[in-house]
Amino acid sequence: MSYTLFIAGDSTAALKGAAEKPMTGWGEYLQDYFQPSMRVDNRAMNGRSTKSFLAEGRLAAIEQDFGAGDYLFIQFGHNDGKVEDPNRYADPKLEYHQNLLRFIESARERGGFPVLLTSVSRRRFFEDGSLDPLALGQYPAAMREVADETETPLLDIYAASQQLYEALGSDRSKRLFMHLPEHAHPNYPAGIVDDTHFSDEGARQIARLVAEAIQQSAELSALKQHLKGEIT
Repeated sequence: MSYTLFIAGDSTAALKGAAEKPMTGWGEYLQDYFQPSMRVDNRAMNGRSTKSFLAEGRLAAIEQDFGAGDYLFIQFGHNDGKVEDPNRYADPKLEYHQNLLRFIESARERGGFPVLLTSVSRRRFFEDGSLDPLALGQYPAAMREVADETETPLLDIYAASQQLYEALGSDRSKRLFMHLPEHAHPNYPAGIVDDTHFSDEGARQIARLVAEAIQQSAELSALKQHLKGEIT
């Protein structure tokens, strides 16, 4: 029996086109950790928040293909915090909270399993070399609250990614992100310094963090059966 793991999220997870490479979303590498019995269907989309993803009918499109036993991975927050854009902004304590409930209920109503993933952290170091614990404001905390309230499995990728960046340090962590000098790549002739979006290496490492979090989750024992094996 085979199942599908759908990813609903933003550009940090989304599939990138040729014109965006070497920028890569972590969702592009998650399939590498699963047996053929679990197919990853990455529906994450650049620039979306919970609000705009719902308004554009993207959850409705997932619902058309979602079956009993499938999984819905839900990771938003980067664009929900864009106060200047009313089409995307969702207050972490109010609309963001309510929107996450819609995703959770959608999966459960169809006999599937919602999983909440706190947002991947931005790379934001202070001058003393420490990481900004609020690099995504209140959104990771708000998602943890929803997970507790609804008894939904949570993969704390925000915490895991912060630990990764801290272990690498300010300089070495740059290689995980889109830091390219001028003329280094034809897609970015002027160069780029982007501490939100991942390089190919960064996407691979975040996908690994997601797989490790699944492996360590007591609540996802059924999903673990589809992993290729121990992640070492």
